[in-house]
Amino acid sequence: MATLTVWKFDRAEAAAAALNKLQELQKQHLIEIQDAAIVSWPMGKKKPQTQQALDLTATGVLGGAFWGMLFGFIFFVPLLGLVVGAAVGALSGQFSDYGIDDNFIKDVREQVKEGTSALFLLTGQVTLDKVQEAFKDEHGHVQLLQSNLSNEQEDKLRQDFGLD
Repeated sequence: MATLTVWKFDRAEAAAAALNKLQELQKQHLIEIQDAAIVSWPMGKKKPQTQQALDLTATGVLGGAFWGMLFGFIFFVPLLGLVVGAAVGALSGQFSDYGIDDNFIKDVREQVKEGTSALFLLTGQVTLDKVQEAFKDEHGHVQLLQSNLSNEQEDKLRQDFGLD
């Protein structure tokens, strides 16, 4: 079973810096990273910058289509207003099929703001307390948001995004 986690940092550059720490933790077998992406929202910018972290995971499992849809839904759709209301409802339903519910989307949207960053991870085996402990001292305040994917949801996600 895969787990989608979002680690929110209180500085715009902290999520990118955390990638180096993840490489160390992966070598220690404390985390199995299947895919990763970063959202960084520097002060003074109207919208966040997003980046898939393919260099960290060799070949990303989810690919840019998934991350692009998820980040668009979380960060950019609210800016468009009611014009795309029906499409938003359909997309929301699609993400709930993958175990990413409205509360998860709302939490991320409310907490990742200007001046912060977030690291989105799809992981297999992970020792969460060790990962959280490793992030704590170096990267300022870190908050974990989490959504577990069942085996069925993970299979559907892979199938829908052509990853099988």
